[in-house]
Amino acid sequence: MVLWKHNFRGKTLVFAVTAAACQAFLLLGFDQGVMAGIIGVSDNPFGRFFNSPNPDMQGNITALYDIGCVVGSIACYFFGERFGRRTMLMAGGSIMVVGAIILGSSYSVAQLIAGRIITGIGNGMNSSTAPVYLTECAPASYRGALLTLQGTVTILGVVIAYWMDYGTSYSSSNFQWRFPLSFQAIFAILLVLQVVGLPESPRWLVAHDRYEEARTVTAALEDLPLDDTTVNATILDIRSGLEEEHKDGPFRFKELFQWGEVQNLRRLLIIISIQMGQQFSGSNMINYYAPVIFQDSMGLTRNLSLILGGAAQCTYLVGSAIPVLLMDRFGRRTLLILCTAGLCLCFVMVSILSSLGTTSGGYGATAFIFLFQLIYGVGWLPVPWFYPSEISTTRTRTKMQAIASGWNWMFVFVVVKITPISFDNIGWKTFVIFSVLNAAFIPMVYCFYPETKGITLEDIPLLFAKGGITGGVLTSKGGRTVMPGQHAEEAHVDEKIAVRNLEGEGEDGMARKV
Repeated sequence: MVLWKHNFRGKTLVFAVTAAACQAFLLLGFDQGVMAGIIGVSDNPFGRFFNSPNPDMQGNITALYDIGCVVGSIACYFFGERFGRRTMLMAGGSIMVVGAIILGSSYSVAQLIAGRIITGIGNGMNSSTAPVYLTECAPASYRGALLTLQGTVTILGVVIAYWMDYGTSYSSSNFQWRFPLSFQAIFAILLVLQVVGLPESPRWLVAHDRYEEARTVTAALEDLPLDDTTVNATILDIRSGLEEEHKDGPFRFKELFQWGEVQNLRRLLIIISIQMGQQFSGSNMINYYAPVIFQDSMGLTRNLSLILGGAAQCTYLVGSAIPVLLMDRFGRRTLLILCTAGLCLCFVMVSILSSLGTTSGGYGATAFIFLFQLIYGVGWLPVPWFYPSEISTTRTRTKMQAIASGWNWMFVFVVVKITPISFDNIGWKTFVIFSVLNAAFIPMVYCFYPETKGITLEDIPLLFAKGGITGGVLTSKGGRTVMPGQHAEEAHVDEKIAVRNLEGEGEDGMARKV
C-alpha cells in the first residue's frame, strides 16, 4: 500500500529525497552562520540590548546551541529507528520552528540561550537523520555526489546568514538581530512540507517487516516494475543482510563496543575520529567568528570585516560545490588527505603573516583564510556527514549516525566555546594549534579510513572482513569487479563466498574482490 502523496519515480523521486535532506542541511548552515554577524560588537543593537556580553558570554550564547544539537542527536539514538526517517525529520523541523519563535522574541539572555538550545535540539535530530535517509535511498553509482550536495547547501545556508546579517547591520533597531534569528523558521517549515509527501527508506521498511511497501518504494526509486528481478534482488539483498545482522537477537548497546566479525568498535572509532577531524580542522572557528577574527586579529574595520566574512563564505560555497563532481571519481580518502594537507599549509601561513602585526600581513592572512575555506569545502565539509552512514550496518546505522552527530556537535561546542577565549589570550597563536592538528589528521585518514565509493551498502561489510584495525583500508578500490556476463547479484554472492575463504587469499585477494 502506498502511504505517501507523491507519485514521483526514478530520478525525480531520488531528487525529491535529496532536496529534503539538503533542506535540513541548508537550515543547519544558516544556524551555524547566523550569530557571526550579530555578536562581537558592543555598540550594535544586539550588544546594547543584552548589555554588551563579554567573550565568555558570547561563547555561551553561540556554543550552547551545539549542546542542544547533542541532545537532539541523543534523541535520535533512542527513538530514530523506532519512528523512522521521515517522522524524525518532521519532528526536528517543527522543534526548530518553536526555537526560532523563542529567539526572535527574546527579551533576556536566558531566553536567548533557551531558544538556541531548543533550535539546536531540532537541528541535532535533522543532522542525525538526513544523511541516513539519503544514504539509504540514493543509488550507489552516484551516492557520493548526492550526499556531497548536503555540504554544498550547508554553506549556502551560511552564506545566506552572513549576508542577511550584513544587510540588517545597518538597522539601528532590534530588527538587526530579531529578523535573522527568526528567519530560520521559514527553512524549517519548508523542510516539514517537503518531507510530508515522501516515502520512507526501503531499508527501514524492510527492517520493520513492511516488505510490500519496501518493494514499492524500491521500484519507485529505480523506476522499475514491481516484479522486476532487480527490485526482487535488492529486497532480498537487504533482507539477507538484516537476517545476518539479527541472528543474535535484538540490538544491545554493548554491540557497539564489540570487535568480532562485524567490527562495530572499529567502525565507531572511525566515526568519532572523523567528526573530530572535521571540527578540529578549524573551520567552525572561521564560520562562527570570521568577522570578529578579521576585526580583532587582522586589524580591519567592522564594516570591512562583515563584508569579508560574507565573501569568505561565498568562497566556501564554491569549494563545497567542487566535490559534487569529484567525490564519485576520486573517492573519500583521496579528497580528505589532499584537503588536510592544504588546510595545514593555510593555517601555517596565517600564523606567520598574523604574527607580523602589519596591515599588509593582515591582508595576506585574510587571503589564506579565503583559501582555507575553498579547500575545506572539497573534503572535510561533506565526507564526515555521510561517511558514518556508509560504513555502518543497517542494524546500527541509525544509532551510529546519531552518535556521529552527537560527537560532531560536542566537538563544535568545544571549538566555538574556546575560540573567543583563545583569541582573547593568545591571539594569532590559535592558528598554530589548528595547524598541528591538521598535520596529525593526514596519517589518521591514510591508515584507518577505507574507501566506499561505488560500493552498495550491503557490500561495504566486505571492507571490514579482513579484520584488524587497518584491514580492507589500503586494498579497497571503491567498487566491485563484475565479470562479463555476470549479473551484479551473482557477483555479490560470489564475493560473500570469497569472504569466507579470505584468510587463505591474502591482501591481494581482497583487492580483487572489493
